[in-house]
Amino acid sequence: MQYYIIIPAHNEALFLSDTLHSIVNQTLLPKKVVVVNDNSTDNTEGIIDRFIATYPFIVKLNTTSSSAHMPGSKVVNAFNKGLQLLDSRYDFIVKLDADIILPHHYFEKIASIFQTSPKIGIAGGFAYEEDITGTWKLNHPMDKDHVRGAFKAYTKNCFTAIGGLRNAMGWDTVDELLAQYHGFNISTDHTLHAKHLRPLGKAYNPKAKLLQGKAMFTMRYGFWITLIASLKMAAKQGKPQAFWDNIRGFLKAKKEKKPYLVNIEEGDFIRRLRWKKIKAKLFR
Repeated sequence: MQYYIIIPAHNEALFLSDTLHSIVNQTLLPKKVVVVNDNSTDNTEGIIDRFIATYPFIVKLNTTSSSAHMPGSKVVNAFNKGLQLLDSRYDFIVKLDADIILPHHYFEKIASIFQTSPKIGIAGGFAYEEDITGTWKLNHPMDKDHVRGAFKAYTKNCFTAIGGLRNAMGWDTVDELLAQYHGFNISTDHTLHAKHLRPLGKAYNPKAKLLQGKAMFTMRYGFWITLIASLKMAAKQGKPQAFWDNIRGFLKAKKEKKPYLVNIEEGDFIRRLRWKKIKAKLFR
């Protein structure tokens, strides 16, 4: 199977070299890797250039944007700019963060997963982060059937059906919901351990704290699903304030009548799917 990788990179000089090393050492190499140097002020570009000199399938795209690391919009903007450099001659496409180390057989296994069924539209492993003792531990705050946005692979059919990535906070949830709306499944492999070099959310702008609640509004969750999802999120993170931030973000977006990410029919499907999962967990 042939695949493309797009890596948005903003000031990733500390980690990017390790990420690219893990890509060029894959047992199944990509057809092309686009590294989007997104307004970096460190040595990110120098690292990209060093790899380009050795590996012709790696290309660079320099772009300008805000220096604020806002979740959702910044990374998807960079991804979409990289996407413009690629054609449609691929079997699957990957959005990869610039602070991830993948096992050498990662994409060979992803290709194998996609080959098992045309119904599988999104696939990935699980994130591990290093604790203070130097031990790599699972850090997967979502359900086990969720693929983290840091290392997401989509078949061409699925990526086309969902219309690519939505330019907003919550893009890596709405993509999976829309994939299921279009009849695709999500597949995760617990044996694929992706090392996440920067702990979740460490680079995000503090102004982003209300965006999760806004995302729940724009995905047409409705208040009660937002309430339940926010309670679960706050409990998993051990941060009670996250619950209140989500609710404030939801109510603020509702008051300001923010545009939805999905249409009415998609929203109805999403709510039914969410309620189904909530009930399954309550009565299992």
